[in-house]
Amino acid sequence: MSTDNKARIAEYLSRFIPVQDLKDDQDIFELSFVSSMFAMQLVSFVEHEFGITVENEDLELEYFRSINALDAFVSRKLAAPVAP
Repeated sequence: MSTDNKARIAEYLSRFIPVQDLKDDQDIFELSFVSSMFAMQLVSFVEHEFGITVENEDLELEYFRSINALDAFVSRKLAAPVAP
């Protein structure tokens, strides 16, 4: 997992989630700071920031719950072979 990716994710989330020192494993949905609109915004951030496509089958809450979960998701997508 990339420290750089985690830092980018944490920096983005800090703009919207008023929790000082959001921990890498804190569940942002459980903290009740994520609306359906913000969830869509988060997907858009991941796609644009990391140059990946979030497919319908990727829209699992587990992939977006925390900085660690987002980092793991981004790392998996970046490591996946690109279809010809």
